[in-house]
Amino acid sequence: MFPWNSFFPFNKNMKDMMKNMDPQDVDQYVKGVMKEMFPRDWQGMQNPGDFMKNMGSMMDGKAYEHSREDSAQSAPEKIPVNIFEALENIYIQLKIPDEELVKNIKVFHTSNQAILENIPSAGERQVITLPTLVKKKGSSAQYKDGILEIKIPKSLDLQFTEIDVSER
Repeated sequence: MFPWNSFFPFNKNMKDMMKNMDPQDVDQYVKGVMKEMFPRDWQGMQNPGDFMKNMGSMMDGKAYEHSREDSAQSAPEKIPVNIFEALENIYIQLKIPDEELVKNIKVFHTSNQAILENIPSAGERQVITLPTLVKKKGSSAQYKDGILEIKIPKSLDLQFTEIDVSER
């Protein structure tokens, strides 16, 4: 037989160490690890339950709403953005009450980011990371009732490239 007791990490010394741990220290450690794991955009979420609600709707295969507001530590003058992901499109909504501001906005996008120039004021730029890759063409933007809505079609790139694994 193998000496499992000497290799198994939960021996008597480990149990004693677990009894002496402070729950607040464990909580701080877990929060630190989570902060390093998740993107900066998710760290500003006030309610962690919102994250789980969005994850549940994604697992159900439904379109979900991803609402994001910049945290207090980043530039507070940026306009809050709502991103909706449907089956074939990504929708970005911004509430802009001033119609004159809309006339100066320039909208660009790459395969994974939307770039809004001259917003919230002239010469400034707001970059929005998109939840999935998008196509180069077919985008549109519409301003109605104080809301700018940008529609970008998703890229359904299902091509795989095989990589040869060789031994050295």
